[in-house]
Amino acid sequence: MSDDQLLGELARRNWIILGILIALSGLFRDLDLTLGVLSGGLIAVCGYQWLHRSLVKALSSAGTPAIKGFQRSYVFRLAALAVMLLLLIAVVKVDPIGLVIGLSVVVINIMWTTIKRAIK
Repeated sequence: MSDDQLLGELARRNWIILGILIALSGLFRDLDLTLGVLSGGLIAVCGYQWLHRSLVKALSSAGTPAIKGFQRSYVFRLAALAVMLLLLIAVVKVDPIGLVIGLSVVVINIMWTTIKRAIK
């Protein structure tokens, strides 16, 4: 499998893992937990997509402006993530355990892919 195929597979598998985690959280019949998993997962997947687009853009154009643009995008992405998490925890009052589980989607995906590739 080529690296381009790997990135596409990672992107698809993020959504699959999020769906599985949401389904598993539904077994607890706790809407707050499920909403926490959903909101955390959406933040994680969208953050992953945003980082991917920024990296592709930075690597496709050479020079200092591309690097500076990537750095600005990275800082802006982290600030946006911090604001979203603050709003979800302080204002919306999502379940923090569900939020952490949802935010783990990309980490679970990368660990799964690493183990899968190491076994082959």
